[in-house]
Amino acid sequence: MEEILFYIFGALAVLSAAGVVLSTKSTINSALYLVVSMLSLAVLFVMLRAEFVGVLQVMVYAGAIVVLFLFVIMLLNLDEGDMGPPSQPVLKAVGAVVILGATVKLASLLRAGPRVVPELPDGFGQVREVGTILFTDYLLAFELTGILLLAGIVGAVMLAKKTVD
Repeated sequence: MEEILFYIFGALAVLSAAGVVLSTKSTINSALYLVVSMLSLAVLFVMLRAEFVGVLQVMVYAGAIVVLFLFVIMLLNLDEGDMGPPSQPVLKAVGAVVILGATVKLASLLRAGPRVVPELPDGFGQVREVGTILFTDYLLAFELTGILLLAGIVGAVMLAKKTVD
């Protein structure tokens, strides 16, 4: 049963990610597809017994990042027709090739049968493990991400302001 749920939520994550890219008519629809994709990934993390990472996925990505995207969409005041031409044959062809390739790969994986999955190490996805790795091995990347987010916030505020004081 767990394997079936894994495939269902994995397929939902991939299809909604494709919806983010292929939804050329509405930016709001694209953001909603992104929420579905992030929630599907959170379910996959929980199924892998990484509950903390799953909760972070919902809070940070499905919550904060998508809200930030929606603020930018509202700030730019995009209408329905602002996303470009409604039909882009090259984009649709690339999407069809990617979906076909993914379907072929998924079919070959399903034909191969069940695999032996190695046991996860103790503490995988727990708060202590994530914090230890984040603040030791990836400290520089963590600090640079904070600086990048600060620059993005300052830039958004400057763009939203009508006049500079």
